[in-house]
Amino acid sequence: MTTMTQSTPAPDYAAIKSKQNAAWASGDYAKIGTTLQIVGESLAEAMDLWPSSKVLDVAAGNGNATLAFARRWCNVTSTDYVDGLLARSRSRADAEALDVAYQMADAEQLPFADGAFDAVVSTFGVMFTPNQPKAASELLRTCRSGGMIGMANWTPDGFIGQVFKTLGKHIAPPAGVSSPAIWGTRPWIEQSFGPHARNIAIQDKAFVFRYRSPDHFVDVFRTFYGPVHKAFLALDPAGQMVLADDLRTTVAQFNTAKDGSMRVPSAYAEIIIDKA
Repeated sequence: MTTMTQSTPAPDYAAIKSKQNAAWASGDYAKIGTTLQIVGESLAEAMDLWPSSKVLDVAAGNGNATLAFARRWCNVTSTDYVDGLLARSRSRADAEALDVAYQMADAEQLPFADGAFDAVVSTFGVMFTPNQPKAASELLRTCRSGGMIGMANWTPDGFIGQVFKTLGKHIAPPAGVSSPAIWGTRPWIEQSFGPHARNIAIQDKAFVFRYRSPDHFVDVFRTFYGPVHKAFLALDPAGQMVLADDLRTTVAQFNTAKDGSMRVPSAYAEIIIDKA
């Protein structure tokens, strides 16, 4: 008797990235991104790079890490695959007279030579790539031997990790793609980067989301935050009401405010890898 095994087809990464690009380009992520600036500053301080270090910011969004490292006199190249986000970052850099190079780039296929940068960084960016092993290999490839890789990644059990879990109950995530939040776990980071690292330091940190109320948070995220914006658009009015209720329930699980406002610490991992 012959046993037939059915292989699982590989994810269609091109199609997934096309949908992701449309999601991140929708709404206005910069409205959310600017509130996260302190995370880029924290990472830049923790990495403690020399001035004039060559830094690549991958999936840079509207430029929080880009600006933080540029303020410390690093030579920053800022990349993303959403041109509108790079434009918002460029306007911020221009306002501060910071000299930053901008380039459209796919985090899974970076258009730079091996070892071209002293440091490669990403804050809440590269973790959202669908082909996660490929993205990790690109961070390693473009960082020179003896250089550093620095990241800030949401954790699975933290607030934003749970927000994405909530979204997944209403809109099915892409088949065959792991949760972005694995980038906030030590086992996956050590598996992906450990063979090429002299040291991996992971610090548990939290970013505090502050909004006027839980309703204010839901309104802002459904209007401006691409993945949430697209999720609401994909649902009928009844489904939208249920999703909004579920998001408010998620907020309530983490909210430390007692006055009707929202103060939600969201756990993330600040990761610094010394490349061998």
